[in-house]
Amino acid sequence: NVRYVWENLPMVSMLGNTFVMAFAMATSQLVVAILAAYAFSRWTFFGKQVLFLLFVGSWLVPFQVTMIPNYLLISQMGLLNTVAGIVIPNLCSAFGVLLLRQHMEAFPRELLDASLIDGQNSWATLWKVVLPNMRPALAALGIMLFISAWNEDLWASLIMRQSNAVVQIGIRGFLGEEGNNWGAVMAASGIACLPIFLIY
Repeated sequence: NVRYVWENLPMVSMLGNTFVMAFAMATSQLVVAILAAYAFSRWTFFGKQVLFLLFVGSWLVPFQVTMIPNYLLISQMGLLNTVAGIVIPNLCSAFGVLLLRQHMEAFPRELLDASLIDGQNSWATLWKVVLPNMRPALAALGIMLFISAWNEDLWASLIMRQSNAVVQIGIRGFLGEEGNNWGAVMAASGIACLPIFLIY
């Protein structure tokens, strides 16, 4: 089955495309979550609670509601059948913002005040004081975001028209009207799990 998969699918290029997609999505979502969570936890500004509730509320909106507008936007941008078309609508994760905000709320204020007394601005405080002390939370969130992006199937199948673009679409190619090749599906799925094991 593994030999059949390697002979009938360009697994190396598919795994490469999927890794680029998942890495770009996870990285962008992690960076946005860090910046947004720091702003929500550290600063006080007008409409802070309302904006945070809208942020969290966006997490509750089903993907099917935004699927068609996102598809039309990606089509108008000329990004159909590209990895960027998969990544751009997923640059932010409300779950990541919520998780990191809770961690940053529990961060000792004394360390932040000491950093300000030492002459550090908010940007330097975030990168030199806060993030080095939050490495476990960042690692856990990064792994979850990467796995979620790696398993992206529906949106990738809408944007990518090539059957061998990403590994999830390639695996689906073994399921057809003429019959399902379950041995190839399981072998390809096992190969697709290897990068996740490496990440762990």
